[in-house]
Amino acid sequence: MSVLPIQPIPFFADKDKAFWRLQLVGWVGALVLRSMSLLANNLPLISLVQPLIATITGFSISLVLSVVYRTLIRQRALVTWGITLLALPLAVGLHAFIDAWVISLWRIDADTSFAQLFVGVFYLDATLLGAWTALYFMVNFYLQVEEQNDQMIRLENQATSAQLAMLRYQLNPHFLFNTLNSISTLVLLKQTEPANAMLSRLSSFLRYTLVNKPSARVTVAQEVETLQLYLDIERMRFEERLRTTFDIDPATESALLPSLLLQPLVENAIKYAVSQQEAGAEITVASQLVGPMLRITVSDTGPGLQSPTTDNRLSGMTYDGGEPVSTGVGLANIRDRLSQAYGDQHRFETVEPLEGGFAVVIELPVERREATEDISEPMRQPVQAAR
Repeated sequence: MSVLPIQPIPFFADKDKAFWRLQLVGWVGALVLRSMSLLANNLPLISLVQPLIATITGFSISLVLSVVYRTLIRQRALVTWGITLLALPLAVGLHAFIDAWVISLWRIDADTSFAQLFVGVFYLDATLLGAWTALYFMVNFYLQVEEQNDQMIRLENQATSAQLAMLRYQLNPHFLFNTLNSISTLVLLKQTEPANAMLSRLSSFLRYTLVNKPSARVTVAQEVETLQLYLDIERMRFEERLRTTFDIDPATESALLPSLLLQPLVENAIKYAVSQQEAGAEITVASQLVGPMLRITVSDTGPGLQSPTTDNRLSGMTYDGGEPVSTGVGLANIRDRLSQAYGDQHRFETVEPLEGGFAVVIELPVERREATEDISEPMRQPVQAAR
């Protein structure tokens, strides 16, 4: 039999409830202490009326103080503490006056004057209301700090999400321009069927980019499906010059990674390996588990790091006559996305294999989506081992 998980509720989640709980517990505790003191002196039970009235008086005065303090707590420090130093003695004096008056009514035959009774209870009431005031400000200042911390965390998360969105949205314009240019060429050549096929694939790819948020994480299987859709579009441009191989370990298919993480790596390989060589190049995408890490490798059989465009490939910046003409997507974009998503818990490395070419190795902590979580996929195609 499954047990529903219990979600703990913070004590100060509802500030009003928390205030009344602390208020009741504190003053009931004060009543108990006063009552025990009287009973320890062998006084009759009827004498418990005195601490009961004193507790009710203190409870009522503290409610008035809470209204005053709630107004003062967000003022300047000089105003807050100045008025507090005036309001607290007045409240203590009122509390002591009522207590002394009740005691004087109770002890009719006593020789103690009202002034003596007033001074006697003043110190006790000052201790109670002073402690209550200190606790009130401590709790509320703590809540203000927590609220500011929560706000800072929300702002940082919003900034991170905005930066991730900015980084990922850099992927679309460059690819979209090339694809639309190819479709335009096909239309001019009156090759309607290839143009329609490319438009259909392009719409599916763009639908995927819109469905998934920039900060979303998808499974390796979903990412590979999207990547194959992207390659189908590019293959219509490069035909046999673009050759691809997928070596996806089945154990990694359910692992999570940032959405559209691999597409710019493949686009980078197409730009600097396939298009730079008359014979084209082969691009290989591989994934495997290495301990607690997911390792993804995107490699190509292009000119590698010996090409004169190596710096452009690493930065994503190209130049014409000394002027920057295209920022592309660049590997720096992927590095920034990984840093935003995983901090120091990732590896991003560019290597030149012994057999030549160029490769990018990424290692991420293995994370998997829970089985009960709904997965919305724009398309469901089987992951092919090789293509």
